[in-house]
Amino acid sequence: MKAILVNTPGGPEQLQLGEYPKPEPKPHELLVKVHATALNRADTLQRQGKYPPPAGASPLLGLEVAGVVEAAGEGCSRYKPGDKVFGLLPGGGYAEYAVIDEAMAMPVPENLSMEEAASIPEVFLTAFQALVWLGRLQTGERVLVHAGASGVGTAAIQLAKAMGAAVVVTASKEKHQVCLELGADKAIDYKNASFKEEVLRYTENEGVDLIIDFIAGPYFADNLDCLRTDGRLVMLASLGGGKVESLDVRKILAKRLQITGSTLRTRSRNYQAKLTQELRDFALEKFKTCQLKPVIDSVYNWQEAAAAHRHMEANKNTGKIVLKVMK
Repeated sequence: MKAILVNTPGGPEQLQLGEYPKPEPKPHELLVKVHATALNRADTLQRQGKYPPPAGASPLLGLEVAGVVEAAGEGCSRYKPGDKVFGLLPGGGYAEYAVIDEAMAMPVPENLSMEEAASIPEVFLTAFQALVWLGRLQTGERVLVHAGASGVGTAAIQLAKAMGAAVVVTASKEKHQVCLELGADKAIDYKNASFKEEVLRYTENEGVDLIIDFIAGPYFADNLDCLRTDGRLVMLASLGGGKVESLDVRKILAKRLQITGSTLRTRSRNYQAKLTQELRDFALEKFKTCQLKPVIDSVYNWQEAAAAHRHMEANKNTGKIVLKVMK
């Protein structure tokens, strides 16, 4: 089969279309003819040699796909050849064919295109995990979502609003309108204002109950100041760096704060399958009625994978960048 290969760890120019062995479905796996996949930060890090795939996973890039079931492995009972599915993978999405654990597959809603379906799994599963499983967000609470216009950010805005929470986001000024249209109650231009001062002003110095953060080091101290008593901080990445220059840890004690770090790709199969089932139960009907919607920044022919990676690394995207697998 054809697949996007990484010639040698490095820049986007290392991505090239080539030949790779077609996978075979194992028991409880589906072989999917891929119609679309989507970019994630993990793809750019893996391309650079900084984020190896989990043991046993395909070495190909690509953590999510949408396509048509080509064959079902032994023990599969939910889907059959010809069914349209989408879901999360540990790797292998940048290819004509990919295998997916049947428990990780979801049916493509009739109102969504393959490109739209491919843009859902990683960001909505990550956001759902952060808000519900780790952040324990409750109706009526306030949540601050950093990088609100990112893929996970746009998913988190919608999910939090569907749960009855108030949402504050940080994003560059030109991306505010998209965040507000998705349901954000307040958008802060992090480039030209202190998000801590803006959050405390907006909440009348009460702060927020939950923060979803991707920046880490540079934001850590201000995040603690933005949390109210018994607040929770969920850290999903360290895009700004992992070091904190100065920190008074007594704030954590005084306000009884809880700090959680997480990645999704390295979680167990059972963890990911249960998370997928809960997201499916909560969100699938909402996608059908457009209460939730995928947010796509751009769609590239998969032969333009290098250009798509450059677009992501320049932080130009609002929402997901999708690769259409051209036959």
